[in-house]
Amino acid sequence: MNATPWRAAALLSALILLSACVTINVYFPTVAAERAADRIIEDVWGPEAQPRGNPSEEGEPQSGLPAPEAQQPVAMRVLNVMVPPARAQADLDIETPRIRELTRQMRDRHTQLRPYYESGAIGLTNDGLITIRDQGAIPLAERNTVRNLVEQDNRDRNALYREIAEANNRPDWEGDIRQTFAERWRTRAPSGWYYQDSRGNWRQK
Repeated sequence: MNATPWRAAALLSALILLSACVTINVYFPTVAAERAADRIIEDVWGPEAQPRGNPSEEGEPQSGLPAPEAQQPVAMRVLNVMVPPARAQADLDIETPRIRELTRQMRDRHTQLRPYYESGAIGLTNDGLITIRDQGAIPLAERNTVRNLVEQDNRDRNALYREIAEANNRPDWEGDIRQTFAERWRTRAPSGWYYQDSRGNWRQK
């Protein structure tokens, strides 16, 4: 008696049962997040933002993506046909009223913050925020004003990262969105501005 058909039937049954329990993963869209960050940064900083440079290539493998098909077990390849891995949308939604409002507020505030970026009094942190880097570079009469501006801008930045994640129905992406923005703020910063590297050390563009 040939057992091959029985083995094939058993494998198919196992795959069907397994597919019913599969959790479909939607991977964080790094390239789309970089595009979204660049659009917002250009809106907030205007023409002084540095050129975009070279964000991750569309076809570049990303951390956490499945192994190439040839390297996957046969059962996994069959399962991928039956239950295709979900792919994130091509672009993140950054056009909600709340996101537009936060972007406008940051753009309006930037005209007041710009001189302090240029003097080195404030800088970009490695978690997507800003901070007072050198209080001595701020005239005494202006320190409370600058402190309030920094606090307001950080409040809007935190809200922006959260709103983008929620607008795309993925609140779990907030941390990834924050890190993407932190890298793009640093990359797009004009020459002479200060930023923190990954270890928290201050560098000047």
